[in-house]
Amino acid sequence: MKPSTIIVIGASAGGVDALAGLAAELPADLPAAIFIVLHIGAHKSQLPWLLNQRGAMPAAHPADGEAIEAGRIYIAPPDHHMIVEAGQVRLTKGPRENLARPAIDPLFRSAAEEYGRDAIGVILTGGLNDGTAGLYEVKQRGGLAIVQDPAGAENPSMPQSALVHVAVDHCLPLVAIAPLLVRLIKARAKAARQQSQPSKKIQVPEMTAEFTLNRPVAVTCPDCGGALRRKELGALTQFECHIGHRYTAEVMLAAQFLAMERFIESAMRSMSERAELCREMAEKAGPGHGKEPWLAAMRESRDQTAPLRALLEREWLRPKVDRVETTPVL
Repeated sequence: MKPSTIIVIGASAGGVDALAGLAAELPADLPAAIFIVLHIGAHKSQLPWLLNQRGAMPAAHPADGEAIEAGRIYIAPPDHHMIVEAGQVRLTKGPRENLARPAIDPLFRSAAEEYGRDAIGVILTGGLNDGTAGLYEVKQRGGLAIVQDPAGAENPSMPQSALVHVAVDHCLPLVAIAPLLVRLIKARAKAARQQSQPSKKIQVPEMTAEFTLNRPVAVTCPDCGGALRRKELGALTQFECHIGHRYTAEVMLAAQFLAMERFIESAMRSMSERAELCREMAEKAGPGHGKEPWLAAMRESRDQTAPLRALLEREWLRPKVDRVETTPVL
């Protein structure tokens, strides 16, 4: 049976336990399809097995092109974005977003495009702010936005970011999210039976995580070196390169630091290799005037690694979204 409503859920650090607890409270006959993205990168995932052990709804990594059915949990497989399109699950090796593949934002954006007000977005525990931009899209197109109360999250960063940038409909403890979803879906199913006319699909461009050729700007992408353009989603700032990598400002800052770290480490390696070459040539030169220039070059190379090491080891300023005090809303 094709679902009239879908639930898209995003989680990162601490998400395994949170998702297992959520699945345990969902009935097998829930008339909705559930889609989950957990940041796992390319690592093998046992999440479908775990959710099947804990909950009544069947969970699995879907195949590309698989038809969406109610009463099922679809989990993004390793190293693939998962999106919804024309009643099917689509898997893509599109560019990483916020340094992640699978990432939460592509799923949420596609749900907003395909289902509009019939999409429900849920942000659970996790670091940084992947999912905030996607939840903003869901809300902008009439869907519901639900966020785990940061006070009870293992990592509160993702829920806090969502609360700062999105006018969420419900912020509540993890244990209250599944009962809320059941009530919402049952109410919607009842209303759908009473009203046969389907909701109008809302078209929005650039919802999938495919490679694109958008007009570049001056700031460059930490992943590929391409130029970035800036996009404002309410109070949230997002950057996207012409290849398709996307970052929020906070993740962009972290990605830039990682790129800088790689460059500095490469420079330190080159200096160390230069010093070793000079040492070997000094030994070959033996006593006399020919040895000293090689030793001087060796010392110079070793001395120049100190400021590079200092750059790596210093504490860099890392702006964060202000903590938001919230009261759970049921």
